[in-house]
Amino acid sequence: MRLLVTGGAGFIGSHYVRTMLAGGYPGYEDARITVVDSLSYAGNRENLPAAHPRLDFVHGDVCDLPLLLDVFPGHDALVHFAAESHVDRSVESAAEFVRTNVGGTQTVLDACVETGIERVVHVSTDEVYGSIETGSWTESRPLLPNSPYAASKAGADLVARSYWRTHRLGVSITRCSNNYGPHQHPEKLVPLFVTNLLEGLPLPLYGDGSNIREWLHVDDHCRAIHLVLARGGAGEIYNVGGGNETTNLGLTRRLVELCGADESMIRRVADRKGHDLRYALDDAKIREQLGYEPLVPFDEGLEATVAWYRDNPRWWKPVKHRDRNTPGRVAAP
Repeated sequence: MRLLVTGGAGFIGSHYVRTMLAGGYPGYEDARITVVDSLSYAGNRENLPAAHPRLDFVHGDVCDLPLLLDVFPGHDALVHFAAESHVDRSVESAAEFVRTNVGGTQTVLDACVETGIERVVHVSTDEVYGSIETGSWTESRPLLPNSPYAASKAGADLVARSYWRTHRLGVSITRCSNNYGPHQHPEKLVPLFVTNLLEGLPLPLYGDGSNIREWLHVDDHCRAIHLVLARGGAGEIYNVGGGNETTNLGLTRRLVELCGADESMIRRVADRKGHDLRYALDDAKIREQLGYEPLVPFDEGLEATVAWYRDNPRWWKPVKHRDRNTPGRVAAP
């Protein structure tokens, strides 16, 4: 098996790659992986082994069709993680999100069709559904995105589906709830707040903190993605939920507690434009059809994540401070 992974130096993609290289997915212990990543601000080559006999790394942009046509031949399947993913950045400047998330996905799929790659998993997000007051979304719910980021991911989902219908490409789509875990870029809520607390900096919490999210450990998410790659159906969409609903304020208070800090560190800031109130996924389909279930208890995973950032300042400090605007940014849950 020769597997392509776009965005494999990012948070979720690199976890998937490291797990596969470590033999964590039965039947794929000998798989050879080619990572294609542009190493933008959220991509980090240090997230991957410096050298591994089953890993090839290509520094490149998913919008570069000639590059993809050179790299893709000979591979059996592709997992497409590559995306711009920070909501606040999309509010400030949407163009790169449309370029990478929509145009990049279309280019990747064109390269698959051209080079004969028949199996693709396109990794998406619950944010494409918009906001839901009660209940939870099934895969059949309409897409009602409320941010430029979410709209670009919804566009990418529709492009992916069209390649299944038009080209009969074996594309499956996953839509996950909020992820957390080690190696996450410190612009996101959990790593930003943890690293701020470790540095004695305040926590910029949007509004009154009443926004509700589900949380999923990155290891559980990657196991779900791999189940879809190995056993999912072409043209199918699979929600991947965490089942752990909490308000942003509740999560912030838990992080303060785990870091041994005081709630006086919490600072209320003006709410984000178009901030979705609540996300909730119905993931019965992937549980019933593919046998998925999350294995990492939320409290245990959160505690381990805080410990990882406490123990690895050499990783997060350069990442956090190379963009002088990052420490003061508001997290995007």
